[in-house]
Amino acid sequence: MFSRFRFTTPACSSSRNLLTTFAVMAVFSVSPAFAASGADSGISWWDMGMKLLGGLALFLFGMDQMAEALKAVAGERMKTILAKLTSNRIMGAATGAFVTAIIQSSSVTTVLVVGFITAGLMSLAQSVGVIMGANIGTTITAQIVAFKVTKFALLMIAGGFGMLFFSRQEKIRQYGNMLMGLGLIFFGMSVMSDAMSPLRSYQPFLDLMSHMDNPLIGILVAAGFTALIQSSSATTGIVIVMAAQGFITLQAGIALAFGANIGTCVTAMLAAIGKPREAVRAAVVHVLFNVFGVLVWIGLIPYLAEVVTLLSPAHAELSGTSRLAAETPRQIANAHTIFNIANTLLFIGFTGQFARLVERLVPDKPVEEAKVTGPKYLDEELLDTPSLALDRVRLEIGHMGKLVKEMLRDIMPAISTGDRMMLKDIARIDDDVDILHGHIVTYLGQVSQNELTEQQTRALVNLMAASNDLENIGDIIETDMVYLGNERISTQVSISEETREVLYKLHHVVSISTELAIDAVMENDQKAAQEVIAMKSDISRLMESAAMHETRRLVAEEPNRLAAYTLEIDIIEKLKRIYYFAKRMAKAVVPEEKEVAGNEEPGESDV
Repeated sequence: MFSRFRFTTPACSSSRNLLTTFAVMAVFSVSPAFAASGADSGISWWDMGMKLLGGLALFLFGMDQMAEALKAVAGERMKTILAKLTSNRIMGAATGAFVTAIIQSSSVTTVLVVGFITAGLMSLAQSVGVIMGANIGTTITAQIVAFKVTKFALLMIAGGFGMLFFSRQEKIRQYGNMLMGLGLIFFGMSVMSDAMSPLRSYQPFLDLMSHMDNPLIGILVAAGFTALIQSSSATTGIVIVMAAQGFITLQAGIALAFGANIGTCVTAMLAAIGKPREAVRAAVVHVLFNVFGVLVWIGLIPYLAEVVTLLSPAHAELSGTSRLAAETPRQIANAHTIFNIANTLLFIGFTGQFARLVERLVPDKPVEEAKVTGPKYLDEELLDTPSLALDRVRLEIGHMGKLVKEMLRDIMPAISTGDRMMLKDIARIDDDVDILHGHIVTYLGQVSQNELTEQQTRALVNLMAASNDLENIGDIIETDMVYLGNERISTQVSISEETREVLYKLHHVVSISTELAIDAVMENDQKAAQEVIAMKSDISRLMESAAMHETRRLVAEEPNRLAAYTLEIDIIEKLKRIYYFAKRMAKAVVPEEKEVAGNEEPGESDV
């Protein structure tokens, strides 16, 4: 029974962020100046440090658990929702907000957007609206943590644990993960809040917090802290915990939330390092939007504070610090949401101008520098969301397939009439194919480390097989067919016009089947896959026709007739093997057909 209970482990980046946070909090909690003055006030800095670190660990782990469960439940639909975007910028912003609210990661949303831009499915101007909307989606965390339901935290943890421990259904277990994560968030907040309560009477700390009323200081402090831990949600959560203890005013809390918005841009920029220009541009859009937004609002913080005070629940029966602690958390959360919604509405009409500005700031690379062998779509940011990661593998297989199609297109002219340089160029392309194959296999291996559903496991196995089949096609062209072309040159064999016509016809149909198979895998298109399988009879007929032609040609009175016959028969055999692997790729997309092909080998009887 215990083997069925499994926590979803945080991403590596989250672990690094957690360690960084611990270091920052530890330095703060055992600061000599604070410790020396705190000794006189009777504050146990050791106990406070342990509670702060433990509470923060629970808070961050709970956020990660909840986000992972949400992605597992809804991740399958995220790509479809984003892919259906139209040129309507308002719809783009709404979709970006919705997707980010579900997966709780604006960086993942940005990664998806970059993939669509690279694939030509979305323009940069469209992506601006989605990135703007993503900022709205991140405010959901602040709204959740502002609810005063910490007394139900342990009940949520117990309920979530029960769903994980006793249920065998994957969906119920994921909902249990979600509930348990939410409970851990509230419980972590409660622990941090209790840890900080002695500071209410500690004057040096209160003096320090009074400096946060200066908007510039508050923005810089929050931006620096968020850049360090790479989580604006964590910063906002800590701000709300401090507000719940009455340590900061509403205006200070708003300034800190603004700073968190700027600090999170560092994550986007770090994620763009070494990535294609589209990724860098998307990150720059994120930075410009957040910085411009804060610059617009920095002088309006008092007015925003008045608005959220009117909109948020009031506790007139309380006074002083108690009232501040009761009202400020919800007010800060509402200010955070209003700020991001207002910024999106303000700038949504300028998505085209944003796109043009970013294209000037990040121009295209010179052509000679642009071609770099390596994956275009595989992104480590998506490894913890298997459904999205597998979709990126499909795109990368399409990228790999483009190279294989180029090899297949050029090989027949090179074999029949080309020179050694043409054959060498084709063989060189296979080096890139092998590199991409290695990246795809490695990436799928990393995806397999997650807890996958049965459907995701089946998709992973099929994608691995498709990648291997495509690599086999590249090897047939690079090793076997290039060798045949060199043999034709060495033996000075001439392929007749009539024979070239027969071979080209067969090559054309095999090329179509390979292109359809690649499209079928890339788009998970069963109709295209069935077309490839249905082409078996046509290719069998062409094979028989080519074999009969070769038999008739064997007795022709031409020089090197036997050598020519052997060469031409070998070309037909290699084309047959290419179709075999194309058909195998297609059968992986159509499960019911795959069973029929269970034990096939690329032998004489198979086409």
